[in-house]
Amino acid sequence: MYCGGCFRDNALVAELRKLGHDTLMVPLYLPLTLDEENQAGDTPIFFSGLNVYLEQKFPTFRHAPDWLRSVLASKELLKLLGRMAGKTRAEDVGELTVSMLRGEEGKQAREVDELVAWLKEHHRPEVISLSNVLLVGMARRLKAELNAPVVCMLQGEDTFLDGLPAAHREAAWQVTRERAQEVDLFIAPSRYFGDLMAKRLDLPPDRVRVVHNGINVEGFTHAIREPARPPTIGYFARMCRDKGLPLAVDIFIELKKRAHVLGAKLHVGGGCGPSDEPVVEEQKQKLARAGLLGDVAFFPNVSRDEKIRFMQSLDVFCTPALYGEAFGLYVIEAMAAGVPAVQPRHAAFPEIIEETGGGIIAEPNAAALADAIEALLLNPARARALGEGAMRSVHEHFNVTRMTTETAAVFESARALVNRKSQI
Repeated sequence: MYCGGCFRDNALVAELRKLGHDTLMVPLYLPLTLDEENQAGDTPIFFSGLNVYLEQKFPTFRHAPDWLRSVLASKELLKLLGRMAGKTRAEDVGELTVSMLRGEEGKQAREVDELVAWLKEHHRPEVISLSNVLLVGMARRLKAELNAPVVCMLQGEDTFLDGLPAAHREAAWQVTRERAQEVDLFIAPSRYFGDLMAKRLDLPPDRVRVVHNGINVEGFTHAIREPARPPTIGYFARMCRDKGLPLAVDIFIELKKRAHVLGAKLHVGGGCGPSDEPVVEEQKQKLARAGLLGDVAFFPNVSRDEKIRFMQSLDVFCTPALYGEAFGLYVIEAMAAGVPAVQPRHAAFPEIIEETGGGIIAEPNAAALADAIEALLLNPARARALGEGAMRSVHEHFNVTRMTTETAAVFESARALVNRKSQI
């Protein structure tokens, strides 16, 4: 699957290296699917998805020989299984999630031991960064064995935890809150999400730092965007319910019913895996019933260059996720191409629009969002001004260099914090 968090982490590691930091990227569960060069290189995959699952289901497998575990952790096998599998659903993995969060006390304790041993031998870190709070179970052992501070990224994990079965949901949150106390600092991608997770994890505000996400603007900067003809609205994210694909289609149908904007088209791009295909088919049937399927084009699983061209083909961008988006990397990607965004008054979107000045916030329903999109399509001069302002803001303030510099400063703060504690 295409994962915005993986894209962000991969870009962060590449830029840390450019700035002179010795940085290692360690993939977990499955090989990474990226639209830029994979910064993990030949680093082994730890917590192999297959081994983790078998350890959960079969106690005897926790004593399996190393050669068998190595075979089951091969990148080739994991890539094959990844292509066959759908999206991991929270309702299916409640017990496994709780076990992973318990770290060395869980059923995957051997995985923690293997990661610690490998890092000791190959790459002892001065700072450890966990890519999300669902990995917080390993913080205790990593700190104790490697004598390094732990910083944890926050990237929208609340939705997954809230989606666990009732029998495991509160246990997972409780263990997460307990294990979060082992982490020295957290980095949130928005003020909205930092405040939310500080409350849910019982963290003092000074333990959570906000670093807005940034992107690699190369390619966006040098390309010239031509006005789309006919007027084109764009959705770009995973093609699923959580990201708002059904609502985006409803907005488009509402616009076409009004017939104020002649010839409007909808372009839908982003990741589309096996579990997303039924949702896409459902939307196509909805469009067909409205007589609008011919006005919509789908662009699944595009490359980076194709994504940039996709963004440059748009007049207005709208990905109306209503599940509590922690940031929304896709919004600034559209803005980097000079496209104004219309987003719902929800989660981190008002913060992004306020910081960039690159769009409009509307109430989170089809009619209100259609009103805002229609207003921009009927006023090209305003749309162009918003898009140009958004592009400048993203290139200046939401680029990967700024994000990396601020993130490195948090890493240094974590080191200083631990040093002060050790001197007391």
